[in-house]
Amino acid sequence: MATVNLYAAWAGILLGVLVGAGQGLLFHREDWLGGYASWPRRMVRLGHVSFFGLAFINLAFWVTASSLELSGGAALPSWLLVVGAVTMPACCYLAAFKKGFRHLFVIPVGGVGLGTALFLWRVLSR
Repeated sequence: MATVNLYAAWAGILLGVLVGAGQGLLFHREDWLGGYASWPRRMVRLGHVSFFGLAFINLAFWVTASSLELSGGAALPSWLLVVGAVTMPACCYLAAFKKGFRHLFVIPVGGVGLGTALFLWRVLSR
């Protein structure tokens, strides 16, 4: 049940570490991506942390679904959380270099929000 979320969680953690290591090679430069407060630098930092944040949400989903032994009704929330985990960092990095991509944030935010709401509904209606 919801094994895809377990895989997504660990993949997100690994990607967060790898991307963070790459960014860490440059973050010491004060002018990197326009300076600490610049839009591009804020967006790549958000993209980096979103790998971890959404990995933990997917892990929490997997643990909850497994411990409650849900027999159905969790497939859509499961996939919506995975969509959020994939698209949030992508939107952050795209928006870092072209601000117009910020309008795509409705995809990961909608996925995670709707997935969380549907899962909560499923758990509470047991």
